[in-house]
Amino acid sequence: MKTLGNVLWFLFGGFLLWLEWAFAGLLLCVTIIGIPAGVQCFKIARLAITPFKKEIDYQRMGFGSTLFNILWIIVFGWEIALTSLICGIVWCVTIVGIPFGKQFFKYAALSLMPFGAKVVHI
Repeated sequence: MKTLGNVLWFLFGGFLLWLEWAFAGLLLCVTIIGIPAGVQCFKIARLAITPFKKEIDYQRMGFGSTLFNILWIIVFGWEIALTSLICGIVWCVTIVGIPFGKQFFKYAALSLMPFGAKVVHI
């Protein structure tokens, strides 16, 4: 079931989310200062391909992570959060799409606080 969910996720919205995270990572890797943020974007882009059976742990937030998250929200975060939120609302219109909508809402929160977050496989 997990594999089927991941395939359907990628076909019906996950590709768009993956593309946004990968594009943000490429733009950030252009500068030397942005490389750590770009690497984090690539990690989240990889997570966006197969989100089912994975959760996000936000317990490792420090001062540096908080500072990066504030800068991130101003530059890229709000656009990705808005896309995830809209896709999540569209998916939650039907009963069958609610699991996909929940995944999009998870990415909306992650797109506002990506630094300091850790992926947990369940």
